[in-house]
Amino acid sequence: MDKSPVIINDKPMIGISACCMGCPVRYNARSYDMLKHIGREKGDFRWVPVCPECLAGLGVMRDPIHIAGENGTAVWQGTAKVKSRGGRDVTDQMIAGAKAAEDNLKRAGVKAFVYMDGSPSCGVYRTTLRKQSRGRPPGVFGSLLDQGGYFLIPALDLQSPVKWWDWRRRLLAYLWLQDVLLSSRKDVYDVWYRLKFICQEIDDHWARQNGRMLANLDKQAGTEVFEQFRRETANLLRKPSTTPKIKGSLLKNYAHYRKKTGQTVPDIQAPDARRNVTSMARELMIMERASAEAGYFVGTAPVLYSGKLPKQAEKKIDLIEKAAKRDQLNAADSDPEDHVVL
Repeated sequence: MDKSPVIINDKPMIGISACCMGCPVRYNARSYDMLKHIGREKGDFRWVPVCPECLAGLGVMRDPIHIAGENGTAVWQGTAKVKSRGGRDVTDQMIAGAKAAEDNLKRAGVKAFVYMDGSPSCGVYRTTLRKQSRGRPPGVFGSLLDQGGYFLIPALDLQSPVKWWDWRRRLLAYLWLQDVLLSSRKDVYDVWYRLKFICQEIDDHWARQNGRMLANLDKQAGTEVFEQFRRETANLLRKPSTTPKIKGSLLKNYAHYRKKTGQTVPDIQAPDARRNVTSMARELMIMERASAEAGYFVGTAPVLYSGKLPKQAEKKIDLIEKAAKRDQLNAADSDPEDHVVL
C-alpha cells in the first residue's frame, strides 16, 4: 500500500467573512485583519470574502442587528426574526443576503469558510458581543453554512499557531475526502488507512467503531454505504482536536518516524520538554516535512499542500507514487480487498 502523503497541488478555495479580511464592512465601518496571524501561509489559499449583511442591502454604516428569538436556525424555520437596534424587521433582507453570500461561495467552489463569531449573521457557536446576549448561536448565515456541511473555521483560532495547524491539516484532509473516488471496498479501505489516525485522535471511540464496521463490510456494499462513510468521516474532520492530543500525536508520529528511518530530527524536542504553542506548531510542521522527505505520511496530517513542501520532497513523493501504481498494475489479477488490515 502506498504510504507516501497525499499531495494537493491546487490552492484550496476558502470563503471568509469579509470583515475578517480587512474589508471595512462591519456595522461601524471597521474590520479585522485576521489573516495576518498566519503570515505567509495565507498565500497557500485563494480567499473568497463575503458579507451577508452588505449583500442584504443593509449598507455601511448601519444599525447593528440581533436575532429576536431562538437562533439563526429558527429564523430559517420562520419562528424567529432579525431586527435592527431601532426595532426594524430585516428578516427577509437577511435571508436574501445569506442566500446571495452562499451563492457566491458555490460559484467559487468553496467548501470551507472562516467566520467571525459574535456575529448574528456569520456566527456559528457564539452570537454575542461583549456582555450583550442577543440570541443563541448559530447566526443566520452561520446556520446556513453549518447545515450545508461546510468546513467552518473560527477566525479567532487563526491567532493560535497550534489551533491553526489543527484546522489546516483537518481542512486539507476534508477537502481531499470530498473528491476522492469511492467506488469499491478497496477505495474505502485505502481512504480509511490514511484517515484513521487523525480520526482516532479526534474521537477514538467513533474511529474504533468505524474500523469494526469497515472490517465487516459486506462485499455487496454499494454507493449508498460508501457515501455514508464519506459523510460521517467528513463530519468528524470538522471537529477540532485539543492541544494535549496534538502533542501526543506529535510524539507518536516522531517515534514511528525514528523506527522506520532509523534517524532523528534535531529540531524535535524531548517528550518531557516544555513547549509553548508556537514551538509546538513549528515542530509539527517540521515533522510533516521530515516524513514527506522520507516518503511517509504523518498519521495525523495525511494530506499536504505542495506549496508547503521543499522541491526534493515533492520529487521523492512523485517517484514513490509512480512505483505504487506500477505495483498495483502488476497485482491486478489478485483481489486486494481480501488482504486489507483495518
